Amino acid sequence: MSNNDRNTEQKGGPVVNAENSEDTQPDTYVIGVDYGTLSGRAVVVRVADGTEVAAAEHPYTHAVLDRALPDGTPLPPDWALQVPSDYVDVLRIAVPEALARSGVRPEQVVGIGTDFTACTMVPVLADGTPLCELPDLAGRPHAYVKLWRHHAAQAQADRITELAEARKEPWLKRYGGKISSEWEFAKGLQLLEEDPELYELTDRWIEAADWIVWRLSGNYVRNACTAGYKGQYQDGSYPSAEYLAALNPGFAGFVTDKLDHPIGQLGDLAGGLTAEAAEWTGLPEGIAVCVGNVDAHVTAPAATAVEPGRMVAIMGTSTCHVMSSDQWAEVPGMCGVVEGGILPGLWGYEAGQSGVGDIFGWFVRTSFPASYAEEAAALGRDAHEHLTALAAEQEIGEHGLIALDWHSGNRSVLVDHDLSGVVVGQTLSTRPEDIYRALLEATAFGTRTIIETFQKSGVPVEELIIAGGLTKNALLMQIYSDVTRLPLGVIDSAQGPALGSAMHAAVAAGAYADIRAAAQAMGKARPAVYLPDPERAAAYDRLYAEYQLLHDYFGRGANEVMHRLRRIRAEASA
Repeated sequence: MSNNDRNTEQKGGPVVNAENSEDTQPDTYVIGVDYGTLSGRAVVVRVADGTEVAAAEHPYTHAVLDRALPDGTPLPPDWALQVPSDYVDVLRIAVPEALARSGVRPEQVVGIGTDFTACTMVPVLADGTPLCELPDLAGRPHAYVKLWRHHAAQAQADRITELAEARKEPWLKRYGGKISSEWEFAKGLQLLEEDPELYELTDRWIEAADWIVWRLSGNYVRNACTAGYKGQYQDGSYPSAEYLAALNPGFAGFVTDKLDHPIGQLGDLAGGLTAEAAEWTGLPEGIAVCVGNVDAHVTAPAATAVEPGRMVAIMGTSTCHVMSSDQWAEVPGMCGVVEGGILPGLWGYEAGQSGVGDIFGWFVRTSFPASYAEEAAALGRDAHEHLTALAAEQEIGEHGLIALDWHSGNRSVLVDHDLSGVVVGQTLSTRPEDIYRALLEATAFGTRTIIETFQKSGVPVEELIIAGGLTKNALLMQIYSDVTRLPLGVIDSAQGPALGSAMHAAVAAGAYADIRAAAQAMGKARPAVYLPDPERAAAYDRLYAEYQLLHDYFGRGANEVMHRLRRIRAEASA
């Protein structure tokens, strides 16, 4: 049955439906805005059936600050910052552009929803002003947004985990036994210990997902998703003041003074669009603004993954793996499990890989020879297309390589961002396409490691659904299916997170009773687009066994060379 067939059969569904016409009730629309690592994308979506009418993208002016601040102040290794005004520019530029392209009249738009990378933290004053916008703080690194991939708080994350283990804190098992340097408490503790003056000046330590909703609606509502997965909020409470004081006496009031706030559930109404935001976007004042969400989690219902056993991998610069289950389990190295964290009534699980598309991009930037560039141009291909085409000609294992996909650390299942990338087997005959394919395969092996960890923990994974820009690489998709031995579905949308945000906006606007009803009518996915081939899968089993040996050798303490090199680099940089 097609999505359109399901739409016409749904009972108790939307206020409008696919049969609406101008002489009965005009179509209504919602806007979804997806804030990624390098840009923000706005999509205009029809409420009745999820049709994406038009989209627009705005690259962040300042991109990612990982070497220096805008004024030239140098940054240490492992920092990744952003400028919050870039996020507002998306509302000023991408939303009006998408609306203009769509031909939709502003008065037809009933709501707007947003999603964000997480954990991306903004230190702000009580009125929401980011500290970096204060003129005398423009040269202070800790005044800026700490992007999700800011990994300079690893030492704080290690202490958070070690103390929780020693105290037997019950919330630790909800995060696979290890807290990430990407999360709220690690980054907050780093702020306190490295710039206590700015820590005192910070009135709110706020997720960017909630900050942008505050700018849209005039209301600060803390969303349940980031609170649970990134803020260690479980069973109605955060880590205790006693625990925080044991980390650092000055950290005892972190929750009560800077973090705690009323929590909004996913799909709830945060408020109406303010006059200022209406002027930015060209949308009507007062339309529904949805509670914020995370880019990965919001994609699951867009991919129709509303039942247990369906894992969604949102593949972009990094990959986030999310799925819902009717049972709770402790999965080693998972990013978190939150009741209702993705869908009401189910346990929502998250895991992930810190580098995927970023790794492929790094390789092209640093290792794509001029002769290859000339050949690609003559064939009308970009660098990735050219390397993929060359790699596709190879038999499995022909390149003689195995790689570890840790160029940006390991999020799951090792939760160690001080790990680094490895390629084993290079010779003087190794070609760029050999390494490129080995890197593609390494990310697939990383995903298989995550899936097998879930399976062994009693959380079955029966299907893998892929979303994100990397779905266009057919070779990569087939590799993932063969490596994991799972059928691969593909979201039928180029803008999965933005579609998911739009769907939640439709719920907030009252068009659907809940996100499951919205997913039935508006969600888009093609099941089993790629199927595993038994012979290729067997060949990959041999390579995966080598990957596992390297994974455990470098990642589980047998050889600490990566950590030693990290310390040497930090000392040399200082």
